Amino acid sequence: MFPGFGTVLNIVTVVAGSAAGLLVGHRLPQRTRDVVTDALGLVTLLIAAISAAAVLDEGFAREVGDSATVLVVLGALLVGGIAGSLLRIEARLEDFGGGLQRRLSRDGDGEERRRFVEGFVSTSLLFCVGPLTILGALSDGMGLGYDQLALKSTMDGFAAVAFAASFGWGVMASALAVGVVQGLLTLVGVAAGSLLGDAYVSAITATGGLLLVGVALRLLRMKPLPVGDLLPALIVAPLLVSIVAAIRS
Repeated sequence: MFPGFGTVLNIVTVVAGSAAGLLVGHRLPQRTRDVVTDALGLVTLLIAAISAAAVLDEGFAREVGDSATVLVVLGALLVGGIAGSLLRIEARLEDFGGGLQRRLSRDGDGEERRRFVEGFVSTSLLFCVGPLTILGALSDGMGLGYDQLALKSTMDGFAAVAFAASFGWGVMASALAVGVVQGLLTLVGVAAGSLLGDAYVSAITATGGLLLVGVALRLLRMKPLPVGDLLPALIVAPLLVSIVAAIRS
């Protein structure tokens, strides 16, 4: 498949889910939605395990040494997590979303406009601000496959059903935001993939796999890990590969 296919798939599922939500309303019972969420959480764990297995890649081991691959991922998560928590990335993302929603929703010209704006803003933030958005789009652009965006597309599709039932057409309009944000991230992935060697890509993939474990634990309602605060680990991982490789040479 071509780079960006995952984003195209995501746009299609958001549009289809929104259309279904406009038609069926609130007919899906809560227990059904919970079962779907649990299934998605289990599949996320599977994809996380496959991604984390990149720590065993031969090119990665050759670059930093057989015993250092896990240490590179550990160091990336520790340094990235400390940086993310000090920068309060998770809290800032939540504050940004809440502030944007309040700003656009006030002084509306009627109930219908308010519902459209609230639906568009709420779902755009939900679909575009999150670890899977960043990890999936970058992986797609780097040629690592669109599995993560396929998972995100499924989740967004079901979420669009519920949101469209409440907010209407504004949810479907959020597909535009998905296309813009994930399209730009995919282009970044294409550029990064052409500049980084296999070892660097493996380090990013393995680190991203552990971040996906955090996403899965959230979906399974086991532990609300602040995955947003760990996102800087994706930048730290290739830097640590460069440092370790330079020390060994």
